This record gives sequence, C-alpha cells and structure tokens, in this order.
Amino acid sequence: MPEISNDRYWMARALQLAQQAAAAGEVPVGAIVVLDDKEIGAGFNTPISGCDPTAHAEIRALRDAAARVGNYRLSGATLYVTLEPCTMCVGAIVHGRISRLVYGATEPKAGAVESARRTLDEPHLNWAVEATGGVLEQQCSEIISEFFSRRRAEIRRQRQSSSSGKE
Repeated sequence: MPEISNDRYWMARALQLAQQAAAAGEVPVGAIVVLDDKEIGAGFNTPISGCDPTAHAEIRALRDAAARVGNYRLSGATLYVTLEPCTMCVGAIVHGRISRLVYGATEPKAGAVESARRTLDEPHLNWAVEATGGVLEQQCSEIISEFFSRRRAEIRRQRQSSSSGKE
C-alpha cells in the first residue's frame, strides 16, 4: 500500500478516536502511534474528564505506545493526530523519538508545527521529526468546527435561559 493510502487509513482511525472524545464532551482530537504498520498506541483528549491538563490525545497515545513497547523511545514510529499538535505535544513527540508526524487540520491559535510556531524547525532539537499535514484535513476540521459550533450554541441557550429568568 502506498504511504498516502496508509496515511489516510490511519488518520481515519484517529478520527474514530476523536469521535469518542466528542461523545465524552472533550475537544475531539484523536491520535494513534503506528510502528511497522501496526497500531501500538491510541488516545483521545481527556483533560476535562481526567482533570489533567496534559491529557491531550498525543500524550495519551505516546504513553500507551511506550507502555506496550516497553520503551519510552519510539524511533521508527509514526504518530497520526487529527489536529496540529501544540507546543507541549511537539516536545513529547521529540522526546519520544517519533520519526514521523502526520496530522489532519491545522490549529491557527496553538499549532506548533506550522501555524502559531514552527517548533520542529528549531535548530537546538536533538531529534528530527518528519511532519506531514493536511491528511483528511476536511474531515478533521469539520469534527472540530461542529464541536465548537455546538458548544457556542449551548452557551447562548444557557445565557438566554438565565437572562429570561431574571425579571
């Protein structure tokens, strides 16, 4: 199977995890770690339900993969994530020695690969990560957009119901 086809396959799997996050009321981001064409780690966002600011999908997938492999270094592995990683997650990707990062949608406010900053291009890093963005970008963007659209609508309804009760 050509690499592009594999990337689409694995990103579709990450999207399934993003849907699990959305169903749990979390920002819908999913991530998987693949080594030798096998899924070795998976995760989705749980910072809200887990009361853990580090419980991003990427961190959870890296932790899962490291535990399964028995090594915190995951050289040769590819991390697939539905949203461009933040600075914290890029740091974990470098420390985990991920060889390749593939993401779907860009994150204009906090993306640390190409959007808000270009962390992987910093010359002092001791590990190089090949990055590819835009895989299943439309689907990855839509799940995030729909989530925040629903959230804004809920907030408006709450404000309207609380203001109509104050007379």
